[in-house]
Amino acid sequence: MSLIEIAPPAFDVVIDIAYATSNNFTGKPVYGRPACYLNEEAAARLRTALDLARPLGFRFKVFDAFRPSEAQWVLWNHTPDPNFLADPNRGSPHSMGAAVDLTLIDDAGRELDMGTGFDAFTPLSHHGRTDISIEAQRNRAILLGIMTAAGWDFYRNEWWHYQLFNARAKYPVLGDAALPVPMMPKI
Repeated sequence: MSLIEIAPPAFDVVIDIAYATSNNFTGKPVYGRPACYLNEEAAARLRTALDLARPLGFRFKVFDAFRPSEAQWVLWNHTPDPNFLADPNRGSPHSMGAAVDLTLIDDAGRELDMGTGFDAFTPLSHHGRTDISIEAQRNRAILLGIMTAAGWDFYRNEWWHYQLFNARAKYPVLGDAALPVPMMPKI
């Protein structure tokens, strides 16, 4: 299975890969380099989502997409919380190139208020929360509408996470060796 790089100009997105920085729940970089890949079906669905968002004045900022299985183990070993992380023994849709973590940005590149930040492992990150601002509820609903109209499934505990339907039944778990240039740091 081939992975497609998600990057401008082919994809009109802002890439901000959180796990290539210390700005993630582990507090340190997990990836050795920032890169964004999806499998062919996911890349096509992201393109559809971009086409739906653009007339509304929105674009996407992508925090994570394909996650090598080695990285999934790093995250799980740090915080083995099945409410927010897929057990690597089951396989994560991220490690299949079938999931993307993202948010909406406006024409000026500013992130819309979603009520919590990316990777906030709290019930406030769940879809359908009414105890966040009306603006954040509206923004989450817009993101959910765009992504589901483009054919994505959502994960109820994370407003930022979207994945292909039945990914575990359709796609294999892939490691860093599936990439043309590795993402994981050299040890």
